[in-house]
Parts: sequence; structure tokens; C-alpha cells
Amino acid sequence: MTLSVSVAIERWPVAGSFIISRGAKTHVDVVLCEISDGSNKGRAEATPIYYEGESAERCAEEITGFAAIYPDLTHAVLLQNMARGAARNALDCALWDLACRKQKKPLWQLADLPEPAPLTTAFTISLGKPEIMEAQARRAAKDGHDLLKLKLSGQSDRERVAAVHRGAPDARLIVDANESWNDLDIAAEAAQLAQYSVELIEQPVSAGQDHLLAGVRSPVPLCADESCHTSADVERLAPYYDVVNIKLDKAGGLTEAMAMAHAAQASDMKIMVGCMLSTSLGIRPAFALAQLAQWVDLDGPLLLAKDRVDAFHFKSGRILPAGRPN
Repeated sequence: MTLSVSVAIERWPVAGSFIISRGAKTHVDVVLCEISDGSNKGRAEATPIYYEGESAERCAEEITGFAAIYPDLTHAVLLQNMARGAARNALDCALWDLACRKQKKPLWQLADLPEPAPLTTAFTISLGKPEIMEAQARRAAKDGHDLLKLKLSGQSDRERVAAVHRGAPDARLIVDANESWNDLDIAAEAAQLAQYSVELIEQPVSAGQDHLLAGVRSPVPLCADESCHTSADVERLAPYYDVVNIKLDKAGGLTEAMAMAHAAQASDMKIMVGCMLSTSLGIRPAFALAQLAQWVDLDGPLLLAKDRVDAFHFKSGRILPAGRPN
């Protein structure tokens, strides 16, 4: 069946600014994709992976161009003919949403995923001076967040983590090194951070330099993020990491993200489901997949100044589907 595809670019302001080692963001541009069969319409949102050179404009062009060449869109056609990334994510998830509307079934049933339950999501503490991160952590804990994710840079990281722990002494911590620990003794660094309730370390080394982790005995599990894009990467990374961080924009859609989750389970690796900055529409399919995860980082909408009308509910560090405020 020939489908019609439309695409738009939307700009959503960030609440304050979102700061990581690569820079600060005051807004995020997302791609809104709609696929119609004439009677039903599926919608999805994707966030370009800026550190891989993607932009909203380029993704929109990719979507329009691909739909013109392949009007009979299916998940298989996407996987076989389109590179991973935000553009494919938008199309893939819009197809899933269209199928849900046509069959009048929820996504979790169509995708053979567990029935959704409320989840605890990490809340991100932006990179900054230790005293600023401590204040952010104190406010987050006061708002009920008991799982915090810290952005680090490879410099003064121990001081930053100690400060966050002072601000939120009862919180569980995830640290995101953002590829900045290539020259550090990672096992020693992890041992120091373990005393501050750090339970996961994301991407300590640069993507492509994963061999630096060979033989490292870290007391804290290590998680592959920028190194792991698709299911084909999982087995290769299993000797170096304990966990994979699955992001739909990175994987290129829910279809490939589910394949990554199954590959991780087959390799005895644990799963984290994360997101880029996005609205609730962007994390809707990720929330379904996150039912398989041991760690969830779907706070993208919380970091925006506003969200869509049909938003998820965030309460005391938990994320609940729209319509379930309690």
C-alpha cells in the first residue's frame, strides 16, 4: 500500500540550559514525521544526533527523499535501504504508530513487549562547577528524584561526584564520562566513585577505543553508549562492557532498538534505555522498550521548558503514561 509522508521541524526551548562536555544547548530542534494510509495517521518524533553531524534540516530531507523513492514503506524496507539515525527513527516509529491506530492495539502488544508499568527514570545533572552541580542535585532530590545522572568531562570528576553526593546523599548515581577517560586509570577512578553511590559508568573511553577497557576490573558496571549503535555492535562490545545504552535515534528506530535489546540479553549484558532531548512524543516508543531495561534515562521532556499536551506524567522521579497521574 502506498503511504503518504509529511515532515516538519519544531524547536523546543530547554529549561535553562543543558550542558555536557561538548557544549550547552538552550533549545532542541526535533523532526515530526507523519505517515498516512488515507484513513489512519501515525506520528513520531526524532532528535538529530548532532555529535554525528545530523541536523533537523538534513533529517527532514532524508525522510522526504526516501519516501519519494520507497512509497511502499515497511520496517524491512527501512532496515535494508536506509542508514541508522534520527531520520530512520522517525519513519520507523511513525510506522509503528500507524499500525497501532489501524489495528486499534497498544504498541506493547504489537511489539510483543511487556505491558507498560511506571518506571523510575534518571534525572540529568548538567556539567558545571561542583558547587553548582551540588545545588542542582539538592533541588532534584527535593523534587523526589532518587536516581541522578551526572555529566562529566574527565577533569575534576571526583570533585563533581562528591559534590552531587553531598547535595543528594540518598540518591543513586549514574555518571556519564562522555568518552573522556582515555588517559585515566579507569578501575581506580571507578573505585573512588563507588563510595558515592555510583552504580553505572557510561562510555568512559572514546568510541572505537573500547580495547582500552580490556582487562579492566571495574567495581562499577561499565555501559556502552556512543560505541554501541545497532545490534551488530553488541556482541563485539560484550568483552568490554556490562551494559548497553539503547537510544532509538541512535539505533534508527524501535525495530532495531528491540533487536539490540535481544542481542544484549543473549550476551548476558544489562540494558539501559536512554534518549536525546525530546518531547513526550519522542520517548513514547522508548518507554515501551524500557520495560526490558535495568536502568531508564527518559528525562528528555523534563529538561524542556514545556512539553506536548498529551505528555507523560513525571512524579517523584517516576514516569507514567499519559492518563495515569497517580
